[in-house]
Amino acid sequence: MEKNHQYLFIDFEFTMPERSEKYKGFYPEIIEVGFVSVVNGELIDQYSSYVTPLRFPILSERCKSFLNISQEHVDQGISFFELVQKLKDVNSQNQQTTIITWGNMDMKVLRNNCLKANVPFPIKGKELDLSMEYKRFFGDQNQTGLWKAVQEYGKDGTGKHHRALDDAHTTYNIFRLVEKDKRYLQNHEPTTIGDRVDFSKLFNKFA
Repeated sequence: MEKNHQYLFIDFEFTMPERSEKYKGFYPEIIEVGFVSVVNGELIDQYSSYVTPLRFPILSERCKSFLNISQEHVDQGISFFELVQKLKDVNSQNQQTTIITWGNMDMKVLRNNCLKANVPFPIKGKELDLSMEYKRFFGDQNQTGLWKAVQEYGKDGTGKHHRALDDAHTTYNIFRLVEKDKRYLQNHEPTTIGDRVDFSKLFNKFA
């Protein structure tokens, strides 16, 4: 991790329509936010809240069941405009920031929600999709789910899957594991077959 650089691990949960229905003009909206702010390897801030959707405020049964979330939760959440301000505040410090998510949907949905609400995108800084970093690092053919990835490391996810703050913490934990492995590989170059076999003896044998 770069010194005095903020790493902001963000996770959102979104609305979803019923499988059998097509809402006219439906688009996913953020209904829960969780983020973790890390500087110099220290967790300096974290935040969690439900968010009341603007366009489709009534949750589908599928959404409530899949996320284990109630209508009352989101009705009592912060507004989308308060969410935007919160993200702006945490990103307005006098330090460079890298925003880290698992997958690219979080930033896509945030951008679209800002566009629909006619508010500026609140986050500035480099954006890193850790799932793609993980895929490249391990040479996986397919993109791996967040909790499957942490289990592949022999670890457990933090809290409950599909709770925004727990998923943000889990993303941070995977980031630390991958960074540790990267440093190990940089400091320990893998041996080649030439390092393990004395070819001069081999050639003399057959000369």
